Amino acid sequence: MPFVHLADGQLHYQLDGPAAAPVLVLSNSLGTDLHMWDAQIPAFTEQFRVLRYDTRGHGQSLVSEGFYSIEQNARDVLTLLEALDIPKVHFCGLSMGGLIGQWLAINAGERLDKLVLCNTAAKIASPEVWNPRIDSVLREGQVAMQTLRDASIARWFTAEFAANQPAKVKALVAMLAQTSSRGYAANCAAVRDADFREQLGAIQAPTLIVCGSADPVTTPADGQFMAERIVDSKLVELHAAHLSNVEAGELFSRAVLEFLNT
Repeated sequence: MPFVHLADGQLHYQLDGPAAAPVLVLSNSLGTDLHMWDAQIPAFTEQFRVLRYDTRGHGQSLVSEGFYSIEQNARDVLTLLEALDIPKVHFCGLSMGGLIGQWLAINAGERLDKLVLCNTAAKIASPEVWNPRIDSVLREGQVAMQTLRDASIARWFTAEFAANQPAKVKALVAMLAQTSSRGYAANCAAVRDADFREQLGAIQAPTLIVCGSADPVTTPADGQFMAERIVDSKLVELHAAHLSNVEAGELFSRAVLEFLNT
C-alpha cells in the first residue's frame, strides 16, 4: 500500500489514472476515507491522474495525538505533493475536505490550478455543535462512533435516497463507524476552529462550488456566501443532502468534469 512519511506518521494515498494526465486531488469528508470517491473514479480517470488520500485520523493514515487544525491537514497535502513531485493540481474537497481546499487556495494558491468546494462552508456550524460531540466521542470511544453512524444517515442522505439505496448508504456510514474515535474527535476540533469568512476574497483559483439542495449541514446559503466572495466562482446546486458526490453521483461527476475542462 502506498504511504508518504510525515514527521509524525504515515499518510495513506492512492493514485489512479494515466500517469501523464493532469493531477486531480480528492479530499474526504469528516468520518469517511478515500473510498468515499469510488463512484467518481471511472469517469475522473478517463481524463485525470486522480490522487486520493486518507486525511490524518481517518482510514489507514496516522492518528496523531492532540487536536488537529485545518492548516495541519492542508500541510499534509503539501507534503504529499512534494513527496510525489507534483508541482500543481486541481483540488476537489467535500465538507472538511472543502475547508482544506480553502486553506490551500488562500495560503498556497500557486499549487492549485482549479478548485472544487463541495458541500462545505467558510465556517461549518458552531462550538455549541462541535464541543458536545467531541466530549462524547472522547468519553465513549468507538461506542460513540456507532451512535454517530446511525445519526449520520439523516445528515448525509435524503430520506428518499436512504430508502432506495440502502447498500450505498450502509457502505458510507460503515466508514464512520470504523473511523478512529481519537482521530474523529481531533478533526472535529479542526472543523470547529476553521473560519475563512474574512479570507475568501484572497482565493484566485477558478472555483466551482457544489451544494446539496437538501443539505442540513452546509446549506445552499453557505455556498452562496462563498460564491459572492470568491471572484472567479461558479455555483451548482444538486438534489442531494451532505454527500452529493454519492447521492447525485453522475450529475456530480459531470458538473466537476465540465468545470475542469472549461
